[in-house]
Amino acid sequence: MTQTRTFLLIAWLLVGFLLWDAWQTDYHRAPAVADVERSAELSLADDDAPQPTPDLESGPALTPSAGLTATVAAPSAQAAGGTPVVVETDRLRLTFDTRGATLVSAELLDYQQSAEDGAPPVQLLTREPDRFFIAQSSWVAAAGLPVPNHEQVFAIEASEYVLAPGEDRLALRFTWSDASGLRLTKTFGVERGSYVVTLEETLENAGEAPWRGRAYRQLLRQPPANAGYSFTNPESYSYVGAAWFTPGEKFNKLAFDDFDARNPLDVNGRGGWVAMLQHYFFAAWIPDPAEDARFASATTRDGRYLIRSDAPTIELAPGASHQSAARLYIGPKLQEELAAVAPGLERTIDYGIFTVLSEPLFWLLSLFHGLTGNWGWAIILLVLLIKAVFFKLSEAQYKSFAKMRAVQPRIESLKERYGDDKQKFNMAMMELYKKEKINPMGGCLPILVQIPVFISLYWVLLESVELRHAPWMGWIQNLSAPDPYFILPVLNLATMWATQKLSPAPGMDPLQKKMMQAMPLVFGVMFAFFPAGLVLYWTVNGALGLLQQWVITKMHGGPAKA
Repeated sequence: MTQTRTFLLIAWLLVGFLLWDAWQTDYHRAPAVADVERSAELSLADDDAPQPTPDLESGPALTPSAGLTATVAAPSAQAAGGTPVVVETDRLRLTFDTRGATLVSAELLDYQQSAEDGAPPVQLLTREPDRFFIAQSSWVAAAGLPVPNHEQVFAIEASEYVLAPGEDRLALRFTWSDASGLRLTKTFGVERGSYVVTLEETLENAGEAPWRGRAYRQLLRQPPANAGYSFTNPESYSYVGAAWFTPGEKFNKLAFDDFDARNPLDVNGRGGWVAMLQHYFFAAWIPDPAEDARFASATTRDGRYLIRSDAPTIELAPGASHQSAARLYIGPKLQEELAAVAPGLERTIDYGIFTVLSEPLFWLLSLFHGLTGNWGWAIILLVLLIKAVFFKLSEAQYKSFAKMRAVQPRIESLKERYGDDKQKFNMAMMELYKKEKINPMGGCLPILVQIPVFISLYWVLLESVELRHAPWMGWIQNLSAPDPYFILPVLNLATMWATQKLSPAPGMDPLQKKMMQAMPLVFGVMFAFFPAGLVLYWTVNGALGLLQQWVITKMHGGPAKA
């Protein structure tokens, strides 16, 4: 088995896995999204009852329970057109709508949409119809009681807030009240250097009758249009969908295809969170860890999807008040920061079945980045370390190759002697291997051991937002984009070609030999469209392997004789 075959085996394993993932996305779809029934009546369920099937336009519906129903008034003309309120920190530019005090836009100021100078920042939350994604926080109430849901218009003192130099925190206070004496104050807080938005709510009952209801926080999203599958574009096969976490059930993904109005998510989640994920970025509602919560999912009439967290039902006596809190993370999947925000939040960087290997590989990559200050050199140092760890295995592999190369002229003689009699030729070749103490499979075990490491590192390089738009040197100013001058793909092609020339191919018929000779060119062209960080890894790895194989061949095998 040659080094080229090693590369092909790894590459085809990746291709097979990604094709399977794309097939799941394109064909393994649930039935068409069921319409969520519009209803004038919303119910307030007992804590043990099933959770709601929310409807964006009419408000969230809760399962009926013992005469506890509530009516949501139709949106008023004023509510139909809320006022935007903008707040800006060093990391975030957020836009709230006074209708529901809803967060309708979030721009990540540290991340541009492209690597071009002057490119606009990444906009994670937006009301644009084709990629609609917003964060809501509201309440439901029992029958006949006033309710400050996301249809109501809140008041606020100003329409623009900017974190000034020297300030570390900003607070936006939205208020709503009605004639019955019920008053809700929502205070959103943002801090310098943080992607976390805090929410503190105070509900006061200044009326003469008791009030009963519960708070909910939800993420509502329109799935992005399917732009087609591309093996060289990670955006086309990275996971986009919902996720949730509880200390008991750990991290779980909920793909849009699995949203089913007949069987919605219904999980108790104290100390957990709900989220909407995409490549590099995500948003997550994180309830108060000291408060019971229940997580639910639903679809809407217009084909949107939501996942939400419901707080416990409260009884608010006349003259009483109630405080509740939650946090909303809106930002990148920064692996070193997320664990400190909430337990399990780092699991949003999802390497799948390779997580057990990918996480320590990223830790090493980060360590080398800390030493060099450059992700390109960190990749090279990581390749050197991996090569050192697997040196003995690779040595055994290349020794096997060297011995096979040394006997290759004798194998060619056997092939000429037996002609088309493949059975006699194979028997004679096995006898030769036995006599020379050559194990023809001796080069395969090291390859099989290293394949999981290679694939794990592949996912690290694809999923790490830290490498997004990161420069290396000279002509490579974006490791997450293809090499603009194709220098790395050409170097990789040359490395593969030289490795193939150095590797033995005993017993291979002319057609197979021609196919193998074409492979460096095929994969060289394919790699021209891969992110430069991946090609850098493959090129350095291949060059070190070629050097190691050349040295061992000189020591143990020598060149083949004519």
